[in-house]
Amino acid sequence: MKRRTERKIIVLTRETRIDGLRKRFNSVDQVSYFIEHRGGKVADYLAEDRVYKESIARLESALQPWGRVQLLDRIYLPNYVFGPEDVVVAIGQDGLVANTLKYLTGGQPLLGVNPDPGRWDGVLLPFKVEEVGEVVGEVLAGRYASRAVTMARATLNDGQEILAVNDFFIGQRTHTSARYFIESGGVREQHSSSGVIVSTGLGSTGWLKSLVHGAAAIASLTGHGGRTPQPITLPWDAESLYFTVREPFPSRQTQCELVFGEVTRARPLKIRSLMAESGVLFSDGIESDFLEFNSGSEAVITIAPAKGVLVVR
Repeated sequence: MKRRTERKIIVLTRETRIDGLRKRFNSVDQVSYFIEHRGGKVADYLAEDRVYKESIARLESALQPWGRVQLLDRIYLPNYVFGPEDVVVAIGQDGLVANTLKYLTGGQPLLGVNPDPGRWDGVLLPFKVEEVGEVVGEVLAGRYASRAVTMARATLNDGQEILAVNDFFIGQRTHTSARYFIESGGVREQHSSSGVIVSTGLGSTGWLKSLVHGAAAIASLTGHGGRTPQPITLPWDAESLYFTVREPFPSRQTQCELVFGEVTRARPLKIRSLMAESGVLFSDGIESDFLEFNSGSEAVITIAPAKGVLVVR
């Protein structure tokens, strides 16, 4: 079969739930017992696995005429170097798209493919497997619609950096009390809390939304507020982020006035760790994607210089 181009098409995949369990247990019977004992259904796990892997095979076949196709498991993302001309396709759930996007710092276009529309809503998965061949052809020709996605960047005082497409979590790995100094807009406080969340426009409908609604409901039920919370929904390419402090605790040493605010390029968020151990800065809720954030570490969080590019309809 002759390819239409020699461009590389990288297909991002991830293991299924049952793949992960197979690595932990020695037999199918043990996997089945584990799932059923926790109220799950083995048949559902097997059906999800079968549909996903069939979708990957069909996707690979559809892309072969368009270029050099390479399958890449997401665990290799941190060490993979994408070429400037690569076209990237993520087939899985929304989280896989978000996780992939922050490694495409060269502006490579990313297509999100829904492998199982009956199972996943797929906000970031606008394309079905059978549509992708034609869409990739348009991408290769430079004729495609896209949306820019603002990312957050955290830079530590030792030079390490990490990006987030949805949000950062700064605090204790175990989600116990985190201690730190926080500074925004010239105001500085010492905190003891269960952590700080910094959300992007893409992440504003997720963790940020739940934090705002939860805080408003508690205030209303305790007589400290009565207004219906107004959702903070930012466009994907918004030139701002929002930070939220979870469960701040006031004491003789700690304050809790600086608990919510906007982050811009001109107004970064600064946090200095006071945690002896287990301090972390997580990206997009993925525990393997983090920087250690213990005493002596200082983070400056702002908008990343480059935006991601998502192919849309």
